[in-house]
Amino acid sequence: MIARILIWNLFDSQTTLEELRHHLPELPDGDRWISNDGEERLGLITFQEELPDLGELPRLIGVEPVIAEEFDVE
Repeated sequence: MIARILIWNLFDSQTTLEELRHHLPELPDGDRWISNDGEERLGLITFQEELPDLGELPRLIGVEPVIAEEFDVE
């Protein structure tokens, strides 16, 4: 099983974390959105073979994730 982690810095993005919360798409069971208000970061943890459909998020954020890594789940 693989875990994928994506993290976006929103400091230089076109939107705010609060605005993005209204556009977060539903995720498959077990996947989670994560956030850090103080650091203005939004993240996704997924355990699916493929990344879930992120809907409008890439367009709204306007920047690529600063972290996009895969990990083996022990």
